[in-house]
Amino acid sequence: MAEESWFQREFLTPRRLAFNILFYGLHLFFFGYGWYSQYSNARLVGLNTLKWSVWTSRGAGLVLAFDGGLILIPMLRNIIRFVRPKLSWLFPADENIWFHRQVAYSMAFWAMVHTTAHYVNFINVERTQIRKVTAQDIHYKQAGGITGHFMLLIMLIMYTTAHHKIRRQCFEAFWYTHHLAFFFMIALYTHATGCFVRDSVEPDYILAFPFYSTDHCLGYFSWRFIIWPGILYFCERVWREVRARKATRLSKVLIHPSGAMELRMIKPSFKYVPGQWLFIQVPDVSRYQWHPFTITSAPDDPYVSVHIRQVGDWTQALGERLGAGPSVVTALTSAAMKGSEKGNSIGRGDFVEIDPTLENRELPVVRIDGPYGAPAEEFSSCEVAVLIGAGIGVTPFASILKHIWYRQRKGGIGSLKRVEFFWVCRDTPSFGWFQTLLQEVEAAQADPNFLRINIYLTQKIGEDMLWNIAINDAGADYDPLTLLRSRTTFGRPDWKSIFGKMREAIDNGSYLPGSKSQLKTTVGTYFCGPGVLAKAIKKATEEATTSTIQFTFAKVRY
Repeated sequence: MAEESWFQREFLTPRRLAFNILFYGLHLFFFGYGWYSQYSNARLVGLNTLKWSVWTSRGAGLVLAFDGGLILIPMLRNIIRFVRPKLSWLFPADENIWFHRQVAYSMAFWAMVHTTAHYVNFINVERTQIRKVTAQDIHYKQAGGITGHFMLLIMLIMYTTAHHKIRRQCFEAFWYTHHLAFFFMIALYTHATGCFVRDSVEPDYILAFPFYSTDHCLGYFSWRFIIWPGILYFCERVWREVRARKATRLSKVLIHPSGAMELRMIKPSFKYVPGQWLFIQVPDVSRYQWHPFTITSAPDDPYVSVHIRQVGDWTQALGERLGAGPSVVTALTSAAMKGSEKGNSIGRGDFVEIDPTLENRELPVVRIDGPYGAPAEEFSSCEVAVLIGAGIGVTPFASILKHIWYRQRKGGIGSLKRVEFFWVCRDTPSFGWFQTLLQEVEAAQADPNFLRINIYLTQKIGEDMLWNIAINDAGADYDPLTLLRSRTTFGRPDWKSIFGKMREAIDNGSYLPGSKSQLKTTVGTYFCGPGVLAKAIKKATEEATTSTIQFTFAKVRY
């Protein structure tokens, strides 16, 4: 089968195709409506002497107003949290960042169209003298020109720092410049105060907002509609700030051999379900930055935990503040590697708890905001759940596996009949922080077929370690690397073969008891990790789907 192209993936898959028809269809409709409304308005016959440039600027301006309201909707995280389980089939609720980008791309295009058309308008106004004003005066002395250029400047800054390379290398630049959106929206709401579209030579101003009279200024008054998403977003930010300020205490900081910092926090008012995520702020590191992390604890745990890798400026600064900087992690990881090679226990679930009294400093104040929804929280609604994590991408499933463990002890897991857990790891120390949990979950299985743990090690193993594994594995009941009953597989998984065999087993009735009597079996696949691997897994699920077995796929954020 030929490799799926970017164009096919983004525009021709059924769900994306439906979205694109609706999304771009609405944009073309508003452009056409704006063009025709300007062209056909008898009161604007004077302005229409500018012809196509003014018709284009009006159409593109109406599209930009529409996008100005639309771009805030995917940022309404609390609203999305409640509507996503019911309306995810209608709009990409689980792809809110992707949707936000699509609107941003659209705004960039239509801003160029709108601005270019207006530059032609202003030159023609000066040339024909339909109004006694120069193009330079319209640009830099009238409210419409001033706010327009101000928005262009903000867009240039925001779009540049939002590029994925800059965002990864200096997240702070992206974070702070993106908050210029507040001033952008203010300029957008007041852009029409220049009253360029009017049936008189001079603008007709008033003292009250929006500072122009509707007797002669004949704009679309689109700010009256697009301001509502802005109001909703402002209210949500206020609510998030109030909620985040509720009492929170950082109780423990654990350092695992994998290099992950585990933060355990106590917040009685915080309620969540497995698979969700939250935002964290540490004022000692940054007073304004909030960073998202997946919740790794289960609702039954007496604390809320997240696992953090030190891969950026903010996370490294947090590690230094906690006394667990990169040097500490490197030393622990090195010890874990040596311990694994010698067959010692270090690196197999061991961790170091940071004792703040040793360095005579207290644990910092933390604030958490959330929780927010994610596809993985719906795992229990399927007959079969396939959970796949790559490296640190295993974090979303820590909460789910813990939750399964607690539910098994209480005697019920809903409609879930089978769980397949895959963890693709690069090196052995990465097993450290997760190995203890896997042991507990594996030991709790009354039915050994309910949960299958599949661990793949992709690291090239040295001869010494290979020899130790061969010696320790001979006749042992447990895997020498992970101490699990499930054996570690070396190399990369063949996803097409894995899902193909699962489909065959479901078809012949050997995988699920009573599956032959079901009209349709749903296998929910949830993946967290690199995009390249996500494409391969998604393709495998699509190829495995039949009329009686549906393999769904959802990518989970870290």
